[in-house]
Amino acid sequence: MKIFQALEKAEALLKRERISTPRLDAEVLLCHAIGKDKHYLYKNPGKVLNDNENDLFQALVERRRGREPVAYIVGKKEFWSLDLEVTREVLIPRPDTEVVIEETLRISDELNKENLRILDVGTGSGAISIALATQLKDSTIVAVDSSMEALRIARRNAEQYEMGERIHFLCGNLLKPLSEKFDIVVSSPPYVSEAEFERLPDEIRKFEPKGALVSGKDGTECYRELVEDAKYLLESGGWLVMEIGWGQAEAIGEIIRNDGSYGDVLFRRDLGGRKRVVSARIGG
Repeated sequence: MKIFQALEKAEALLKRERISTPRLDAEVLLCHAIGKDKHYLYKNPGKVLNDNENDLFQALVERRRGREPVAYIVGKKEFWSLDLEVTREVLIPRPDTEVVIEETLRISDELNKENLRILDVGTGSGAISIALATQLKDSTIVAVDSSMEALRIARRNAEQYEMGERIHFLCGNLLKPLSEKFDIVVSSPPYVSEAEFERLPDEIRKFEPKGALVSGKDGTECYRELVEDAKYLLESGGWLVMEIGWGQAEAIGEIIRNDGSYGDVLFRRDLGGRKRVVSARIGG
């Protein structure tokens, strides 16, 4: 089978399963199967796949037909122009989470401080920590996760970009293993309610780690703990930065204000205009 024929057949199969991006998925999977990039596909549509390439491609397409996310099938996902390893032990990094990076960089400019100390809570694949480390060359970053397997993946990702010595990884639940002080505490915590989880698409609900998605009955349990504990770890004038879910801005803002330890509660919107990140400065 030629490349263009394989793509057309796979696209039709995925479209029949109501996969939202059938052509894109087919291209990514074929690139992975033959070890080439998309440019190669476009330049060589008449290239005949050998039996091994064709068999592997068909197997990958079948996995996608079963709703397994493409990122898990190929074992990587791009975030902040970084190719990061991902497995089912970690959440797949989302483009919306890049807003967390943008807001943290804004705050770092405002602090105008050398040797910033940053804590990344629930690091998962290490996406936030590694992205920040590439941008803030003099910073020290501590990344925490409750999953040892997630930390192994995060370490490998950090080493791939020569950040293994810049980022310190710790195993623990949220802020529990920490006692030192930081200038910024950043997190993309679980924010899905138990009821919402049952309504998530199969790609998420059946494949991504539930513990990294669900935050109690109303989706705010982790935020309450982060707001309560972060104030003891932040330097005076330090900032707490958290990604939030759709429609959570009012509830999360109220949690922060009711605590009474934070001021300057700000929201940053994503490209879709939704309030995606909340930041709050410790102190008045």
